[in-house]
Amino acid sequence: MSISVGLSNFAGAIGIGISGIDARTRLRVGIAFGLFEGLMPAIGLLLGSAVAGYLGNLAKYVGAAILVITGAYTIWQGRRAAAEELKSGTVVAVQGMRIHQLLVMALALSIDNLAVGFAIAIYHVQIVLAAVMMGGVSVALSLVGLELGSRLGERVEKWSEEIGGAVLIAVGAALGAGLLG
Repeated sequence: MSISVGLSNFAGAIGIGISGIDARTRLRVGIAFGLFEGLMPAIGLLLGSAVAGYLGNLAKYVGAAILVITGAYTIWQGRRAAAEELKSGTVVAVQGMRIHQLLVMALALSIDNLAVGFAIAIYHVQIVLAAVMMGGVSVALSLVGLELGSRLGERVEKWSEEIGGAVLIAVGAALGAGLLG
């Protein structure tokens, strides 16, 4: 189950990595994604069956919408930076991922895991062990996704923001359609 819930983070991390980030940001992304992946099932367990059941159906759509909006915003920023570059004739540096952007993305990718916490309780799995396992696997998959995205980004540097945004939109659509998570 840890790999299954971590796949959305892997895909999202590819989109982030394509845009090009430094080692410090990679670490922050891995930790944030891992924490949210580990904490959301625990929160779902604590919220109880009624709330988790209701949010479980709605959560994947909320998370998907947030990712699509984030991806569209990333594309818009990339095009705006390219237009500014053409206008001024100077290269505009890609800004690093801000902490609030990272937290919103980590939340969007893991919000559907609230329902996972309730499912874990039904099967009498130790929630702490499950949360640590999901968080650890998520960190590993996120770091692999960031590296893969970074390598792809070097090859498509001119379009990296747009491609990264498109990947986030695709991940959001896949989450909404039930293909991930």
